[in-house]
Amino acid sequence: MSPRPQQFGARWLGRRLESLLPEYPHVRLCVAFSGGADSTALLVALAQQRRRPNALRAVHVDHGLHPDSPRWAKRAASLARALGVRCTILTASARRTPGESPEARARVARYAALAAVLAEGEVLLTAHHQDDQLETVLLMLLRGAGIAGIAAMPEVTSFARGSLVRPLLTCTRSQLLAFVKREHLAHLQDPSNLDERLDRNYLRRCVLPVILKRWPGAAATVSRVARHAAEAQQLLERQARSDLAAAWHGAALASSALRALPMPRRRNALRFWIAARGVAVPPASRLEEIAGPLLAAREDARPAVEWAGARIEREAGLIRLRAVCDGAPGGAPAAASELRWSWGKRPVCPLPADLGQLELKRDPQGPLDLSRLAPRLTIRWRRGGERLRLGAGRPRRALKSLLQEARVPLGQRQRLPLVFSGASLVAVADLWLDASVQAGAGARRRARLVWTGA
Repeated sequence: MSPRPQQFGARWLGRRLESLLPEYPHVRLCVAFSGGADSTALLVALAQQRRRPNALRAVHVDHGLHPDSPRWAKRAASLARALGVRCTILTASARRTPGESPEARARVARYAALAAVLAEGEVLLTAHHQDDQLETVLLMLLRGAGIAGIAAMPEVTSFARGSLVRPLLTCTRSQLLAFVKREHLAHLQDPSNLDERLDRNYLRRCVLPVILKRWPGAAATVSRVARHAAEAQQLLERQARSDLAAAWHGAALASSALRALPMPRRRNALRFWIAARGVAVPPASRLEEIAGPLLAAREDARPAVEWAGARIEREAGLIRLRAVCDGAPGGAPAAASELRWSWGKRPVCPLPADLGQLELKRDPQGPLDLSRLAPRLTIRWRRGGERLRLGAGRPRRALKSLLQEARVPLGQRQRLPLVFSGASLVAVADLWLDASVQAGAGARRRARLVWTGA
């Protein structure tokens, strides 16, 4: 139930955080602070807590889209300091690709910047509220999104090396504005919010007032729809994991196992597999090509389907997903090349040439136990003789044999980044993990190693 306007404040927010974060207040919090009314209400209510969290800080992202954005950033930092909260200013390029909306590009750049600075176990708080949820669900419907899109914004989700929490999703915009007015809080006004050429602004300013006049409870109702969709999405993901269990072949999928599935489950499994690899899910038309013609092509064919930034190929009964960089792929680095990776400080490690990057993504279902991983790793490429153990109690296997069994194309084998802890090989790109770093049933800090741009 949404709080009445006079109920929103420090006490209400404290109870809300306790319900969403059982360890609160013994937790580190980072507020995504734009300096606008919503995030100002959130930061002030946090600063007023009687039991303040272990650590509270704010981060402001300057997209550089407006000439006054540097001034806004300084103003946001000043507002935070007045509350006794340290505020870091980040810059993020919102330069978009053809066909990409400025809103979407800014959002991607903002979350990438926030992910890069989030500490291990830290909680990122955003000020998204019930009206934001209503706008998001309606936009997703108008863009033809599926269940995952309609599920919109969850209250709690894994993010970077910590988690993302949206404690205000049961509050309306008017309730937060009432708090800002009651507390006489100064806040920033972004003029781009008045630009009705942007989809969300047009919806907010021109469409929703008509809807809410007729259906005043629409925001709460649609938020309930989003929660139902989120539950349905969890069931779909569980089904996808079950269907993929028989299809895994290293990092590839057996096309025969996918063809055995009914078409709706086939599309669901592919969608989940692609998203789990950290790649944008393809448009519906491309997904239909993958689930249909690509899987049905004759055995000696090598069909492929490509979309923005990614490509799926089928060869010898296996389908593989790879991110696509601008320009043609090049060769592997020299065998003597190697990189040092302090993954705790930098969860993303750029690789040389066009080999993309390695990233450790926190995932409660991930196969890698971060507590077993050395703080500093070495990345190098094949020199010959590499071996690893795929499971506890199993013999060590030659990497050469594993690559042959997985039918990894010859041209790809020399490009695979190998991750070493000291002299021990612990990961082969995102294909295999050594038993020494695999997560057991009781593992609490789990992650997934993702190789993109390969």
